[in-house]
Amino acid sequence: MDTTKMAVGGLNLPKIKVTAEDRERLAGLASAAMDRMPELAGYLSDELDRAQLVRAGRSAVGFVRMGSEVEFRDDTTGKVQVVSLVYPGEADIGLGRISVLTPVGAALLGLSGGQSIAWVTRTGAAKRLTVLDVREPAFA
Repeated sequence: MDTTKMAVGGLNLPKIKVTAEDRERLAGLASAAMDRMPELAGYLSDELDRAQLVRAGRSAVGFVRMGSEVEFRDDTTGKVQVVSLVYPGEADIGLGRISVLTPVGAALLGLSGGQSIAWVTRTGAAKRLTVLDVREPAFA
């Protein structure tokens, strides 16, 4: 799977973290989506494979995980957005809930404040975003 379409500049990917619980559930999601959305599912799988695994609790703070509220800047346009990273069935762009199974959602996964990543939109446009702040999930 060539993920360079999804992760522009893939050689300089930032270090990311994921909890064991999120990794297990997201790996299943990526596997289930492989037939319908192979590029996105492959990109999510690749992100999970390269992520540092952390335990829930104190070590699982300060990075984007499922349920986190994230403030990020689109470095291409300068636009700042606040979104929550959710599973596909919970996504509602009108409420600021974006699915982890979207290009920007998968790109945000595991990032910490100050980190940037390049990614590609569904239309093929290259973008770069920077995480400005991460707020913990309400259920944490």
